[in-house]
Amino acid sequence: MVFTLVYVVALKEERVSASLNVVLMALCAALYAVGAYTTAYIPSPWGFGQFRPAVVIPSFFAAVFGPWVGSVGAAMGTLICDSVKHGTLYMGSLMAAVPGNFVGFFMLGYMLKKRFSWGRFILASNLTLIVGNLIVAFLYVFLYKVLYTQAIEMPAESLIMLSLGLTIFWFITMLPFVLAITPILIRVVAAAFPGIVSEDIRVSSLKNEIPKRTFSLAMAIPGLIILLIGIVIGYTPFGSSLATSFPKTFTPTVMELLQVLFYICGVALLILGFTFLGAKSLLIRKSDE
Repeated sequence: MVFTLVYVVALKEERVSASLNVVLMALCAALYAVGAYTTAYIPSPWGFGQFRPAVVIPSFFAAVFGPWVGSVGAAMGTLICDSVKHGTLYMGSLMAAVPGNFVGFFMLGYMLKKRFSWGRFILASNLTLIVGNLIVAFLYVFLYKVLYTQAIEMPAESLIMLSLGLTIFWFITMLPFVLAITPILIRVVAAAFPGIVSEDIRVSSLKNEIPKRTFSLAMAIPGLIILLIGIVIGYTPFGSSLATSFPKTFTPTVMELLQVLFYICGVALLILGFTFLGAKSLLIRKSDE
């Protein structure tokens, strides 16, 4: 009798948990769709593939509520946003953005599910943006643009470079927002609703309000690399050879826009990194006094 009662209670809790996950997936999808739509008409230098700082939303949901909530919410949200933008079910999103968002944010949630720390968050965020955007870019270019719509006719080398260019564009424009905004959202929610987050997140968020030095360097180092890449593209023979070898992909306008993006994102990450590092040092000095 006792075992039966325990089983019934556990089954009810499992159903409640499943129902809550469905609600959280829907909430994540709705917020992501609205957030992504606000920048849906800001394209990449190639005219397709949008500027999307709203990735902080599924990043937050995946980190706090787990891989399934973040990945399903991201996949649904991006499909809703792209379909509303195009006025119909957008096959490009279904073929590329949906699987890429699902895989990327599932990775993020899975890596943080067992043990949360800011170091793991930084590593998982970088891997998420690299893998997820790589999947979206290659599927969109090769599967949708080339095979499905036959809208692009380029040599295979140019298509690969275009896919890598899209991946880099998304990575450098998303990374500053994910590293700067998502931790703030996590700390705010952990402080306001400590019961809905794991103990690891609660401790990390409440006891380490100022990120550690590794968190500062995790923004400053990529920022420096991104800035140097922009300089290399603009002031070395590599940029010229890139434009010469792939003239349809890296047109003069695209090259100029890429340089601007590299400079802006690189400087932004450097400023954020040194700002957090300075805030940490100031807090330590005050505590010593």
